[in-house]
Amino acid sequence: MEMSFRDLLTVLHGMGFGALFMLAFSGAIAEFYRSTAGGPVGSVDRNSQTLMRVYLVGMVVLAWLTVFSGAYIVYPWYRAIAPTGTTDLSGFPRQLLLSSPSTSGWHDFGMEWKEHVAWIAPIAMTMVAYIYGKYGTSLAKFAGLRKAVLVFVIAAFIATGAAGAFGAFLNKFAPVRGGQNIHLMNGE
Repeated sequence: MEMSFRDLLTVLHGMGFGALFMLAFSGAIAEFYRSTAGGPVGSVDRNSQTLMRVYLVGMVVLAWLTVFSGAYIVYPWYRAIAPTGTTDLSGFPRQLLLSSPSTSGWHDFGMEWKEHVAWIAPIAMTMVAYIYGKYGTSLAKFAGLRKAVLVFVIAAFIATGAAGAFGAFLNKFAPVRGGQNIHLMNGE
């Protein structure tokens, strides 16, 4: 069993950083609501507040790692231009998608949209982490700010889901391949 170096970095980008970031939303939303709801539900000790701050900073780091690894590692391989006369476009994902009317929409809509919407997630989560770091559980006193922060969490979640789904579909139709093969294990 083996995979290419580019396959490995694409998996690290999407299934490593991106999937972990997506999974972290469930804990963040539940804890954010619990700690800022006010009343007995919102009574959170200092250790829980510190843990939530660390958790949110971890999410921010994962979000930026996902976007930067996608934009500056995987994306240039996706946009690589085939030399003139190349007939096998499997090593040039963008051109492979654009070579057929049945797959060109994956680039025209999927990739073009994905490459822009993905930036919403780290920006929104950075704002959420900053606001929680500044206000902590006292956010319960500011209903409007609390709602705005929850809207940003939901926007980051939706942007992550859309970018991840388009990324998975794009990788199915035109995977980013190439580089040195990495041998993972021997078959029988």
